[in-house]
Amino acid sequence: QVQLVESGGGLVQAGGSLRLSCTASGSIFSINSMGWHRQAPGRQRELVAGLTNGGSYYYRDSVKGRFTISRDIAKATAYLQMNNLKPEDTAVYSCNADYSDSDGLELSSWGQGTQVTVSS
Repeated sequence: QVQLVESGGGLVQAGGSLRLSCTASGSIFSINSMGWHRQAPGRQRELVAGLTNGGSYYYRDSVKGRFTISRDIAKATAYLQMNNLKPEDTAVYSCNADYSDSDGLELSSWGQGTQVTVSS
């Protein structure tokens, strides 16, 4: 199994930056992709950015050019660099990892989430 722990959230003014970290433990070599999701109050959770082992990236349109996802394999950590933050980016951000178990079954693991609040 894979366990995830996020850090780096906080309160920032509009236009500011934050970097979120997501450190994986357990069967880290079985991870196929990692992503960052967010959920604002009263809204559905949405995928913000994703990165596969093959090097494919995904960004939702509203964060393109402002957010960057990256991964340090040696540290088993994924990052989300968020620049030029806007009040509408306020949400709980959660890290996700998709991985395969020993039987080839595809599973998904989630972190506990970290709050990001952007003041205007």
